[in-house]
This record gives sequence, C-alpha cells and structure tokens, in this order.
Amino acid sequence: MADPARARKIADRIKVIVAEYLEFRLKDERLGFVTITDARVTGDLQQASVFYTVFGSNEDRQATADVLEANKGRIRSAVGKGIGIRLTPSIEFIADALPEGAAHLEDLVAQTRARDEELARAAANAKPAGEADPYRKPVDRSEGSDDADSARDDAEDNAEVDADVDAR
Repeated sequence: MADPARARKIADRIKVIVAEYLEFRLKDERLGFVTITDARVTGDLQQASVFYTVFGSNEDRQATADVLEANKGRIRSAVGKGIGIRLTPSIEFIADALPEGAAHLEDLVAQTRARDEELARAAANAKPAGEADPYRKPVDRSEGSDDADSARDDAEDNAEVDADVDAR
C-alpha cells in the first residue's frame, strides 16, 4: 500500500495530465466544454477515478462522456508517460454532480430570501397583541394617600399574585 501523501500527489498529477491532454491533444468535435474537477487514486495506485463537469445541455454531457470513454486508452497511455511509475493505473471517468448540487442550493437560498422578504413585509405592518409596553410598572402612590387605602391596595395586589401562582 502506498503512502497517502504519494497517492494524493499522483492523483493531482493525473488530474493535470488528463486536463492538458483534453485541452491540447484530443481533437474531437463532440467534446464539450469539460473541466476536470478532481482525481482520486486507490491506496495501491491501481485505480484512478477522474471527476469531470461539462458546461451545457444533457446532450453535450452525454457526447462528452462518450468521447472520454472512447479515448480512455489514449488518455491512460498519456498518464503512464506523464507520471512515470511502474504500473499505470486504470482510469474511470465519473461525471461530477457538483453543478446540480450547486443549482439546488442556489434555489433553496432564493426561496429562503423570498420568504424572509415576505416575513419582513408582514412584520413591518404588525402590531403587538397586547399593550405597547407589556411590562408592569410600579404604581406611583401619591404622598397624601390614606394608610388604609394603601393597605387595601397591597392586599388586592397580593391576592392577584396568589391567583397567578395558583393558576400555574
């Protein structure tokens, strides 16, 4: 089993070699606007998975997949010459689902923004359900009030508090 760092370096080198081969050496009209996004190599350096994306329609994607499959042997030969290791890994091309995932996330973000704007418009015209200031304020007792009146008010306040506690 190879060192993981070595496998990563070989995968990076394979990615570059395949991209250069597709750009400069492969002349096929069916090849679309393809981008090599990633390459991964197994630990024993026998298998290489090359991930790619194609800009365009589904027909362009299918045509590019056909071109890559048809030229797999030539690309593998170029990789073998470029990396210079004893055994050239077999290559598998995998269409990367990155654009579809990104488009789905963009749709979700757009829906969220629309919902946030709708809630902001609703909140702009909203009024509180209760009073404008829902917190209790201490009662301002005038200094000339009668002690009997204040005792009666205190008893009423205590009864309200007891009723609130019993209700819970």
